[in-house]
Amino acid sequence: MRAVLASEWLKLRSVGSTGYAVGAASLVTVLGIGWTLYVASLADEHGSVTAAAPEVGFLPLAQISLAVLGVLAITSEQASGMLRTSLAAVPRRGRLLFAKAVVVGGVTLAAGTAILISTYTISRLIAGDRALGFNQTGLLDGLPTVLASSLSVAVLALVGLGLGAATRSTAAGIVSVVSLLFVLPGVANYLPAPWNTRIASIMLPNLTSQIAGERLSRRLGDGVLPPWAALLVLIAYGAAALLAGYLLLRRRDA
Repeated sequence: MRAVLASEWLKLRSVGSTGYAVGAASLVTVLGIGWTLYVASLADEHGSVTAAAPEVGFLPLAQISLAVLGVLAITSEQASGMLRTSLAAVPRRGRLLFAKAVVVGGVTLAAGTAILISTYTISRLIAGDRALGFNQTGLLDGLPTVLASSLSVAVLALVGLGLGAATRSTAAGIVSVVSLLFVLPGVANYLPAPWNTRIASIMLPNLTSQIAGERLSRRLGDGVLPPWAALLVLIAYGAAALLAGYLLLRRRDA
């Protein structure tokens, strides 16, 4: 298994798309710095400003960038025919997909954590003692949300990997991830009560804050999940996507 993991790590770090995906995710920090400077300037003029924290507002950019990395980790091999070579070396398809999941999950968790903690720390240092909406707590008080967000980035990458294996198409895999992250949560808002709040509470964009124990908007009301339940739902997204990818990968020719 160690040799399989080493092979998948070599493949992931040797392709240009990995650097591009991580670089796109790293723009969260750059945008976060710019946003904090802008909000701080408004606070200097008006005394106080309520604004979204940069590590929360720009989180979708990190999620979608590294989810694309997860999709490409499998679809690039399928498109080029290199998957046949991989399966010749590792005939057990479940083992191959598991190795890809470990490498992709580890890389995206490390990258997402570094990017979001950097964004969080730098923005708070820039804000200083200004009365900004995202600066009302101590420096360490927001770390649970940052860590939950980092986990969501890794899970989205695994969802991309699983959906890429299932669809065998880069475009279809990316569209599926975008639908889960942006389209379905919007559709849930138009469902009749109380299903709108119940469904909204298990949508991917709403899970991070629930895992961190934060209150969501009042529209969710009693639909808010306890942290342990929200964490299980988040993990279930990744597990379901990988299971679907494995079942379809096993039944198809490479």
